[in-house]
Amino acid sequence: METLSAFIAIVGRPNVGKSSLLNALVGKKVAIVSDKPQTTRTRIMGVVTKEETQLVFLDTPGNHKPRTRLGDFMVRSIGEAVSGVDVGLLVTEPRAAIREEEMALLQQLQQKKLPILLAINKIDTVTDKAQLLTYIDAWKQQADFAAIVPVSAVTGDGLEDLLAELRKFTFPSPHFFPADATSDQTEQALAAEVIREKMLLLLRQEIPHGIAVDIERMSERETEKGTILDMEAYIYCERDSHKGMVIGKKGAMLKEIATQARTELEELFGTKVNLQCWVKVKEDWRNRQGFLNGLGYRLD
Repeated sequence: METLSAFIAIVGRPNVGKSSLLNALVGKKVAIVSDKPQTTRTRIMGVVTKEETQLVFLDTPGNHKPRTRLGDFMVRSIGEAVSGVDVGLLVTEPRAAIREEEMALLQQLQQKKLPILLAINKIDTVTDKAQLLTYIDAWKQQADFAAIVPVSAVTGDGLEDLLAELRKFTFPSPHFFPADATSDQTEQALAAEVIREKMLLLLRQEIPHGIAVDIERMSERETEKGTILDMEAYIYCERDSHKGMVIGKKGAMLKEIATQARTELEELFGTKVNLQCWVKVKEDWRNRQGFLNGLGYRLD
């Protein structure tokens, strides 16, 4: 049986649902999700394999104007993802106006001479479905898309149509991942992201962008009641005041973050998790390249 593959870069403005769409396409959580912009910081791969066809998706941070070295890394990762793929998937939402950042991403894809598909996400939020035709017509005037597919990562509407369109751009090739693979993320990286996701959901808006999570230790041990996965996580923030907010009164906030993260990690890894979290201050860490390198945000 001849195998087919394609690499697809998912790009779009912050908060249009790129990571939610990736998770829905893969059928499993491989990228964290929140309603805050710039939730995704690194390029994340999601893999969909059906019989002879394998689609490898690269989820990228939302396009924005960087203000820190971390922001530089995030924006650069978009360009690197676009450079090595076969198809560009531009994700937008049903809005009347096309944003400047979206046009910049569209031009970036066009410069690479890639086939471009447009996914209009969040169609579950549109009450007048006829209005979708207006959005589609507006985008048709901007580029000759290989396909425009309205989808909903929440309800699953349009996802099979989108996959069918993407399969048209596969080429004969060995599969790059095992058939049961869903992502290229290590367990440590996924665990760190799950903890960061809970902080995005629980903390005030300005705090999580100045927070990083590093899994210092992760190991299994056998007990009379079964296997336990021990994790030690360090949460880094930029100010003492933020550290106090992360910990909360009498440790209540940190306990809630750890509890929610542990519940999800146990579901992801299929075993009991003993999660220990510590909070440290690292001033201006988003501009310290050595520290960023240690967290995997390398610009070189």
